Amino acid sequence: MSKKVMVQGTMSNAGKSLITAGLLRVFAKDGQKAAPFKSQNMALNSFVTKEGLEIGRAQAMQAEAAMTEVCSAMNPILLKPNSDTGSQVIVNGEVLADMSAREYFAYKKKLIPDILKAFHTLEAQYDTIVIEGAGSPAEINLKSDDIVNMGLAELLDAPVLLAADIDRGGVFAQIYGTVMLLEPKERERIRGIIINKFRGDVTLLKPGIEQIEALCGIPVVGVLPYLKVDIDEEDSLSERIGARHGDGALKIAVVRMPHISNYTDFAPLEEEGCVSLVYTTRKEELRKASVIILPGSKNTLGDLQWLKESGLDIVIGRCAKEGAVICGICGGYQMLGETITEGATQKTGLGLLPVDTVFTDQKIRTRAEGTVLVANGAYASFSGLDVEGYEIHMGHSILHPEAQPFCSLTTQNGEEKEDGCVREAVFGTYLHGLFDADTFRAAFLRYACRHAGIPWKSEGTMDRKSYRQQQYDLLEQAIREHLDLEAIYGMLK
Repeated sequence: MSKKVMVQGTMSNAGKSLITAGLLRVFAKDGQKAAPFKSQNMALNSFVTKEGLEIGRAQAMQAEAAMTEVCSAMNPILLKPNSDTGSQVIVNGEVLADMSAREYFAYKKKLIPDILKAFHTLEAQYDTIVIEGAGSPAEINLKSDDIVNMGLAELLDAPVLLAADIDRGGVFAQIYGTVMLLEPKERERIRGIIINKFRGDVTLLKPGIEQIEALCGIPVVGVLPYLKVDIDEEDSLSERIGARHGDGALKIAVVRMPHISNYTDFAPLEEEGCVSLVYTTRKEELRKASVIILPGSKNTLGDLQWLKESGLDIVIGRCAKEGAVICGICGGYQMLGETITEGATQKTGLGLLPVDTVFTDQKIRTRAEGTVLVANGAYASFSGLDVEGYEIHMGHSILHPEAQPFCSLTTQNGEEKEDGCVREAVFGTYLHGLFDADTFRAAFLRYACRHAGIPWKSEGTMDRKSYRQQQYDLLEQAIREHLDLEAIYGMLK
């Protein structure tokens, strides 16, 4: 039987995903075979495993940090919000149904056998499992049917580390309020407290730490500084999409749609020296950009309507006519086409690519690799370049007879097909992770710079895989330096 520890938080975005990844990295580097587990994840950033199944992107990141292959058992339930009150419910990597929040709340306890089966699958393969909670364990309106925080800790008999975010202020109130809202038997499960995102002189915290330890009867096992590590984060709470990245001459604007998904597709672009990238809803940002990207969406028709109501569709169209590079990934690719049809409803797209999309009930989930097909025109220099990534989408797109496909792909099941479309400086594809490939990313940036009249410096292109491992190593170093690992190892059960 494997050993385990669970990371819960006083709130969403307290740093559970990052701390989980850091502990996994430490355990793996210490010679253990370690794995992440999150029973229920709510996020629009997802990933396709080698099994062709869909899980939360954060668990894929954590598996990479642990230097192990990601599998669907690491995240048996994934909720992908498609409205303010409902989500697509994915169980064991496959779509179960669309449910309202109330419907799911009434149903979710039926999924406990799936959760336990997934966890036991990991137990049979790994030495140590780091379990991640969700939100806060002190949501008193939800506690009775909890399957992801203290309810899960009880099911698995797991010791708990409680993470609190000092950067937002009120950290001691967060900790005390969370602990005091728990039942006595739940409090007993909390074996240590981690104060996260601290800036300043840690010695000034000592009086507060002593008091909170006395009030709660729980030791503080470390104070983590505000870490500037670049790893994939879980959802739209990420600070990534609220910040400008880089100060390079090539301005890239990613349209921040209401149901944006898989925005981690663009993380590789953020760190390139020639790039200044922003996630935006502002027309003036789009007008200034040399490259405009329409990302994936969990509600393509809804986000298309939002583009039109906000007038951003007109701005994007004008920018395309003026020569801006326009790129659409997945839902963004669908929006760039002529029409999108779902049942009896047909909506007009942005009309920048000769493509029509039809939604069906089938969800496509696959990894794929291939080559760029473009033989002439704006992207002729891309022809023959290798591409790889994964597809997660509903519906399929039909190219007009005169249309030029973007690439030729072979899926993990051996299916060969053409994907995407190119017209002038506009292209779209269903392939997530496209920019992770160093060669393709360099070609894209070189073309975009030259198209915009900006000098291109090839030496600025990074080795993405090495860069990601460096970030995990930085995280590991911080965990070792600032947390009491002897205490944490002692609480593993």
